[in-house]
Amino acid sequence: MVSTHPDFVDLDASSLSDAEMLKHLQGNIVPAFCHSQGAICQGGFLTGMVDIAMANAALVKERFTCAVPTLELKVSFFEPLGLGHVIAEGRVLRWGGSVGFLEGDIRDEQGRIAVHATCTVKIVRPKAPR
Repeated sequence: MVSTHPDFVDLDASSLSDAEMLKHLQGNIVPAFCHSQGAICQGGFLTGMVDIAMANAALVKERFTCAVPTLELKVSFFEPLGLGHVIAEGRVLRWGGSVGFLEGDIRDEQGRIAVHATCTVKIVRPKAPR
């Protein structure tokens, strides 16, 4: 099946395992930007990171066959994050015909939630051939 998402238009994920899809997504992470002499990760980057995690959860749910532009996004910052390893996780809360509801977290190395987000996405599926 062909994807409507521009990053995956040439990817046939119909036969990929979940581990193979995750590996493909991890290969596309960009480096973080910090402020305060490199001590604190900039909130805009963290927002982008959690947004990507939520979108990736939606893309995997649809096996990379759709695009999921964000309609609404809310981000809460609980703790500052500096340099180091973090985990971003996205989840699908509800999935409909044209709208999806997602949530995501970023955790620090100790597993504490530093960022929590929710978003609403438009589900753009391929058009059926006429």
